Formats: sequence, C-alpha cells, structure tokens
Amino acid sequence: MEMENSLSGMQRAVEGNIEMLLPFEEEVALVCNEEGKLDGLPLNRGIRDREGCLLDIVAGNFFLCRAPRDSSAFESLTEGQIKRYREMFRYPEMFLQMGREIFPIKIKEQETGRDSR
Repeated sequence: MEMENSLSGMQRAVEGNIEMLLPFEEEVALVCNEEGKLDGLPLNRGIRDREGCLLDIVAGNFFLCRAPRDSSAFESLTEGQIKRYREMFRYPEMFLQMGREIFPIKIKEQETGRDSR
C-alpha cells in the first residue's frame, strides 16, 4: 500500500501512536501501534527469529518499511523486499495460549476457503 510519509499518516495506518521494531537482519522496520496490546487490539502476526521461534506478537495494524541505519527517515521497500515480506506475512494467524505458552497457528487458504493476501 502507499501511504502519506508523515507522522500523522503513519499514526492513521496503525490507529495510534507508532512504535518501530527492527526484528529483521536487513534494514526493515515493522511499525505498529505502540499500545496495541495494552489497548486490547486483535493479535495480528508473530515475529520470529531465524529458527522460526516466536519472539513477539504484533497487535493491531502494522506496516513494513526500509529504515536505513544512516538515516532518520523511513523509505519504501524494494520490489524484492515486498515479495519476501508479502510471503512471510501472507497468512493470518491465530494464537492459542496454554498455560504460559503461546502457540501461533497460520490460517492457510485451504482452511479459510480463500486466499488471505
């Protein structure tokens, strides 16, 4: 999606104050609602390490953008990054809590009856 490159545009996209996470090896930021979990927004997607272990869960809307370390501005993703991250976040997830453990479950198109892109 294209969005206005301003603080207010980013806040509209995530429906609140923004928080920037840098969970990836490359210079890509995940920008989400700073208080999404506290406000009880729906859990959206899991963030995983290289081995696929769940590190965190994003609540509410988020977007990805380039965040070069030598700049204070966000930039558009490259075409290659769009393709990679679209595949990474393609399917919605449900989260099942059992005791102190949380188990993410990807909902694939066969299960929903439609493609979730």
